[in-house]
Amino acid sequence: MKLALPAAAMGLKTAIIDRDALGGTCLNRGCIPSKMLIYPTELPGLIQRAGRVNLQVDSPARVDFAKLIERTSETVDGISDDIRTRLAQTPNLDLYAQHGEFTSDKVLRAGPDELHAEKIFIATGSRPAIPDIPGLIDTPFMTSREALRRETLPDCLLVIGAGYIAVELGTAYAGAGAQVEFIVRSRFLRQEDQEVAAQFSRVFSETRRVHQGLVPTEVDYQQGEFLVTCQDEAGQQHLLKADALLVATGITPCTDNLGLDHTGIETDDKGYICVDDHLRSAVPGVYALGDCVGRHLFRHTVNYEGEYLVRTVLEGDTQAPLDYGPVPHAVFSSPEIAGVGLTEQQARAQGRDWVVGRADYVDSNAGLARGYEHGFVKMLVDRSTHRILGAHILGDEASNMIHLFIAMMKMQGRLEDLLDMIFIHPALPELARDAARDARGKLKESL
Repeated sequence: MKLALPAAAMGLKTAIIDRDALGGTCLNRGCIPSKMLIYPTELPGLIQRAGRVNLQVDSPARVDFAKLIERTSETVDGISDDIRTRLAQTPNLDLYAQHGEFTSDKVLRAGPDELHAEKIFIATGSRPAIPDIPGLIDTPFMTSREALRRETLPDCLLVIGAGYIAVELGTAYAGAGAQVEFIVRSRFLRQEDQEVAAQFSRVFSETRRVHQGLVPTEVDYQQGEFLVTCQDEAGQQHLLKADALLVATGITPCTDNLGLDHTGIETDDKGYICVDDHLRSAVPGVYALGDCVGRHLFRHTVNYEGEYLVRTVLEGDTQAPLDYGPVPHAVFSSPEIAGVGLTEQQARAQGRDWVVGRADYVDSNAGLARGYEHGFVKMLVDRSTHRILGAHILGDEASNMIHLFIAMMKMQGRLEDLLDMIFIHPALPELARDAARDARGKLKESL
């Protein structure tokens, strides 16, 4: 869409090959439906904890899970259908609702049709990776795709995985009323800043049952019940039971059925398409973007990549290499997480010299009003240049507040720039100012 519509508008003969629901993973199996589930299912928990600000609720809030899934699916399907209608009405654009694969460098087969093109853009995305656990494949387990369409709420859900997909969907099902238990091999959210991950794990585990340090070794399904055998670090066996099982242990690129072996397009050992800093593959005129490249697995980054390719390939305005700038991310869980730039472990690995500025939600004026019990903002500041190297937030509105740091880092901002601003009082972004003040104090102490 990001490339096809501009190409067609320029008068170029354009084709989209997509056998699935239009709109990609984000619309159909990712960002949009998951957030439509997460927002309503987090509200009962907020109400349950509202006693901290003297709100009395006489009866517990309840999620109508079946209607929520129905509304979510109807909304997503409606948007996807609207996209199909729009494409059908677009001049110079043909839609092939078929599986596409290469027969040579510049030739694609889509069903019975053969297409030749000077410019080809591969954006096939990714799919859930299925771990090699004996017995698993023979059971009716869920991946994220099925979990977003399940019409009945299970009594007990086992989640294998500890990344953001596992955390987000597990949070949604728990908020809807299911008993959710997590099987965690090492720790939650390993890619996050270690301090963020540690506090998240502590807070998250207060209201979730977490089986830490267990490795699933076998899965069975008998009379509507999953039986998951696990082994702990000491070699002891544990049997966990539930009426639903969600497997969220990572993703794999959708490149294994594209016929790439008929081309000069190269992939790495995980199947991701190799591209240069202009998103060019090893075949001239063939580009790749998004999850199938494996650089940044976010919808916001593939949008950025698509806009770059429109400028450089279609419009030819610039030949500059792609510069992502500071790439942010968020985990829409409870508590919420957002981050941008370097973590402390990354800064340490790069040999950086930095100070940390930190501010706790509970110490802020907004936190005082809202009765927060956890959460913090931290920022990494280069000791010599005072440039912001990274920022990480755990707590309410983290995905909104992080944008202050994204903009500051994009503009090569320094600590002094962040401090030379007027912040609305009392609002949560004052935490960014407080973290900056903390960093400034540490820099002065080191002189």
